[in-house]
Amino acid sequence: MSDPSTTSTSTADTLGDEALRASIAEHLQAARARTLLLTEAVDDGDLARQHSRLMSPLVWDLAHIGNQEELWLLRDVGGRDPILPETVDRLYDAFQHPRADRPALPLLDPAKSRRYVAEVRDRVTGLLESTPLHGRRLLEGGFVFGMILQHEQQHDETMLATHQLRAGEPVLSAPPPPLPSRAGSGRLNGPAEVLVPAGPFTMGTDTEPWALDNERPAHQVDVAAFWIDTTPVTNADYRAFIDDGGYRDPRWWHPNGWAHRREADLTAPLFWSPEGAGWSRRRFGRVEPVPDDEPVLHVCWYEADAYARWAGRRLPTEPEWEKAARYDPATGRSRRYPWGDDHPTPERANLGQRHLQPAPVGAYPAGASPLGVQQLIGDVWEWTSSTFTGYPGFAAWPYPEYSQVFFSNEYRVLRGGSFGADPVACRGTFRNWDYPIRRQIFAGFRCARDAAPGEG
Repeated sequence: MSDPSTTSTSTADTLGDEALRASIAEHLQAARARTLLLTEAVDDGDLARQHSRLMSPLVWDLAHIGNQEELWLLRDVGGRDPILPETVDRLYDAFQHPRADRPALPLLDPAKSRRYVAEVRDRVTGLLESTPLHGRRLLEGGFVFGMILQHEQQHDETMLATHQLRAGEPVLSAPPPPLPSRAGSGRLNGPAEVLVPAGPFTMGTDTEPWALDNERPAHQVDVAAFWIDTTPVTNADYRAFIDDGGYRDPRWWHPNGWAHRREADLTAPLFWSPEGAGWSRRRFGRVEPVPDDEPVLHVCWYEADAYARWAGRRLPTEPEWEKAARYDPATGRSRRYPWGDDHPTPERANLGQRHLQPAPVGAYPAGASPLGVQQLIGDVWEWTSSTFTGYPGFAAWPYPEYSQVFFSNEYRVLRGGSFGADPVACRGTFRNWDYPIRRQIFAGFRCARDAAPGEG
């Protein structure tokens, strides 16, 4: 079988039903293998324990994955009766119970949770074999299956973040990411920033069959010329900000960020600790020196914004980020990914929990955009300056709770995906969002600046 992480969903609408079913089945299998890896790596006590009030117990995520799959695929598409009493639906409704309160709920225990998700998946496998993938909007191009696949992979990334917050001995392992080639075109050898020319580009999509509602519709956006970093800000870059007193100087901080910095006593990225003249970090239970050349990780929006101000720069807007990631100046069209329309591969991007850390900057020259911007997909989610809202002509579908209820100035948009994001839930149009104080997510950033008059 082919690797499902390299299956392009952009062709889902042109595949025959049987080929599309086979692709969906491979993605389902890959997502469930990852879910089981993350939940079986710990004992039942750890599975049921809340490792941080910011996160659900892993056992809640496990059963929630099964519950969403049952609600949308078995009940909505298949018209099946509930497997468990419908009171279970309320336990796993993310909008009814904040994460901090979930350990007190009468949740399914680990054994019952495993049986439940296994039974749901067994029935879904049969449903997939018999369901026409057309004739209803929810089924066109296998959308509802793609939505559930993305949901499971998003929760897998959330569970990976819970593993990072978990105390105790390491239980996860993965090979290190590739090293950059000195002959490549990354920051090690090329320019630190590139000019993105002024003009319109197509933002969003109408053609990705599994794109979620907040990625739609495609629309023209006119963007002024700007400069953007060719790679994300590194640990060494960020350490210079710390060493220069960046956490002690309110000049660089958004007023709300300065208040939060003081209240939360922020002095460095999450999981960093001073060690001698340098810094160490805790990464999935292992303590190690902070590597200079990796993108900085586990910084909140306020920290990213403060660094950018200190550096005499700023965070890119969301349209700027997407133009840098998708715009091809030779053709004027927007690509699916920085490198083109082909699916992600291990040579192009650090995705899918293949590695348990970002790769050093310059490690993926094959993933560069036409303008030479690297590592826009994978490694770290990148904070933008933009708040989360719908595009012109936005329509909530198939339910408003995925995006619309979050449209607010309270959230900042992140783009690009991390090493913990799966390719099925990461593309040039994919949008993520979170509170500007969040640091447990796998987030970093790159900087931008306005072009001077006459440039671009």
